[in-house]
Order: sequence, then structure tokens, then C-alpha cells
Amino acid sequence: MRIFRLLCILCLFIGATLSCSGKTPVLEKKPFVIMTASGNQVPLGIEIARTAEEQEKGYMFRKHIPDGSGMLFVYDSDRQMHFWMKNTPSALSIAFIDSTGVIREIRDMVPLSEATVSSERSVRYALEVPKGWYERAGVQVGDRLVLDPLR
Repeated sequence: MRIFRLLCILCLFIGATLSCSGKTPVLEKKPFVIMTASGNQVPLGIEIARTAEEQEKGYMFRKHIPDGSGMLFVYDSDRQMHFWMKNTPSALSIAFIDSTGVIREIRDMVPLSEATVSSERSVRYALEVPKGWYERAGVQVGDRLVLDPLR
């Protein structure tokens, strides 16, 4: 019984240490492709934020997000979306994407800002990437994120 108590205390200590360490777990990453209007395929490794908890956390506390990676916020229905950069030290760009995968808007966001960045229309998805990645990759409004990996 004493060993069991010691193991429980050890597990609590390790759990508390990990939760206070500032390390953010990486969500499952899947390979996606953005099809440009010119027919180019732009690959992107995307973490998927489906739950309210994952969406609330987003890229908070992450100091570096590499080019070629992003986080896709997935919702069950179309809605006007509102994002901010509280506790997010990395500069990001965000694309608001409709239910068919078409990119409707691309906006830049300021690190650590509590100003809201909202979509102008109802959309189904939002894709955050390192600031300027869309331009560097040749991705524009009207291009399409292939949604097959979500199925």
C-alpha cells in the first residue's frame, strides 16, 4: 500500500511538472494540399484543432511555427469567426475557408495582441500559418484547401 501511495504522489508530481513547464503538446499532424488557381499543388503539414479546448489553445505559447506547417480550426457549421493572438508570440497569417475548401480571406495577425481578427462572412474553417507563408507559397484568395484528410 505504501508503494502505491508513493507511485500516486510521483505521478501527481510528474503531471504537475509537465503542465507547468509551458510545453504545448502538438496535435495530430496530417498532410494537406492547397490547389492554386494556376494548378499548382502546395503541400502543408496541418495540425487539426477540433475540440473547443484545442481551438481555445491554438498556437498559444509556441515560439516557433515552421514554414510549411499550420493549424486548421474545424467547425461543424458555417459561422463568422473571431480570433485573437493572446499568449501567442509567433506572428501568424490566417485564412478563412468555406465548407468546400475555398479560401475566402487571408489576414495577418499581430503577436500577443488581444485585438480581434474576424472573418467578413460565415465560413467553416480557419487555417493559421506563419505570417507571410501564404504569399511566399503563392497561395491566394480563391485557391482551395483539399479537405480529403479530414474524412
